[in-house]
Amino acid sequence: MKTFYPLVLLLTFLLGITAFAQKPDDVLATATGHTFRLRDLPQATQKAAGEAPAQLKEVRTQIFEQMIGERLLQIESKASNQPISKILAAEKAKAQTPTDAEIKAFYDSKQSQLNGQPLEQLKQPILKYLKAQAEQKKVGELVARLRTKYKYIAGKDINSVGLGGTDVIATINGQPITAKDYEDFGRSALFDMRASLADQILNDLNEAVMFALVNDEAKAQNIGSDALIAREVTDKMKDFSDDEREALTNAWRKQLYSKYKVQILYKAPEPLVQNISVDDDPATGPANAPVTVVMFSDFQCSACSATHPVLKKAMEPYAGKIRFVVRDFPLESIHENAWRAALAAGAANAQGKFFEYTEVLYTHQDALDDASLKKYAAELGLNAKQFELDFNSEKTAAEVRKDIADGESYGINGTPTIYVNGVRVRNNSLSGFRDAIDAALGKQ
Repeated sequence: MKTFYPLVLLLTFLLGITAFAQKPDDVLATATGHTFRLRDLPQATQKAAGEAPAQLKEVRTQIFEQMIGERLLQIESKASNQPISKILAAEKAKAQTPTDAEIKAFYDSKQSQLNGQPLEQLKQPILKYLKAQAEQKKVGELVARLRTKYKYIAGKDINSVGLGGTDVIATINGQPITAKDYEDFGRSALFDMRASLADQILNDLNEAVMFALVNDEAKAQNIGSDALIAREVTDKMKDFSDDEREALTNAWRKQLYSKYKVQILYKAPEPLVQNISVDDDPATGPANAPVTVVMFSDFQCSACSATHPVLKKAMEPYAGKIRFVVRDFPLESIHENAWRAALAAGAANAQGKFFEYTEVLYTHQDALDDASLKKYAAELGLNAKQFELDFNSEKTAAEVRKDIADGESYGINGTPTIYVNGVRVRNNSLSGFRDAIDAALGKQ
């Protein structure tokens, strides 16, 4: 379900463009004896901040083109009574397979970036890349034809100053598309761009602040900064894990920020809260829990298998306060067994063994062929005949397609994507998950 955003949000967004542009002398934070400005941060961050307004316009234009393409494909799908996936597959099939000469020419053109890796080692990845480029070109040509077929007429530029929610930015088949339609369509991607810059600025800003405070504290105690860091962090470590180091550093940071009266004046954009449906997907925890965590996952995705145990560990201290829901988002274009793995997980869910089964999938990502998927079901004691029926049923496939459609409507384009009470987690680490949960519980 798409969340409704009132027209006033457009004004908020347009005002946000001004805030998006940071100047070198802008004060981002203060502390006892210090003032931190944008020009105090690394050159790369200063450059990113300076270029942000122009890049925002470029991204808005790209999102607009994507929106128009999707609208045209939806109309063509309805007119031809074919799913969009079939239309795109037929168009991509027209793309020519790259020749050995084309692969060699691409390889030669990228020599400076390949660190001497031989062509034989890179031939398949290059082939896939060039084929994907050729397929995308064919899709672009299709969209261009559909613009003519369905009488596309351009309206106001999406980057026009003073653009209002009811302003028409395009017309297709006589139907107007408004700026409000666009903002609804692109809200997630536009937020991601602003939030990514804010993450970069805040990360570098906190590093600059911490560096200054550690030096001040070391001078105050008449010891070296390295010795101080060792005393407050390194020497306190017991298991020497990244999580332990991060926890000790964060605790020390809070003490120093309080002592030196740090004020972070730079403001990141307010989190984008979406109405993330849990559908009727597999879940653990009370249905009325104050926090709902939704994970969109691909069972052949290595990042998903790495993130899953971290997320489980992050949720452990909140027993009874979290409803954890898993939804499917198989990336078929890069993971050939992801779709079938999602179906198998659905079949296991029908027998009440979803979470046990997916644990196996995450740890056996190198063997997700049909025979292996059935073997894992048997090893968990599932009814083989029923598993086979559910594994190949249209009902199970429809559930996966529903998850994918919902995910795409939220702006998901990769996995794992995790939401806590409708807010996408941007830092998929133990502390990132716990910060998100604490925020949802009102502890921050």
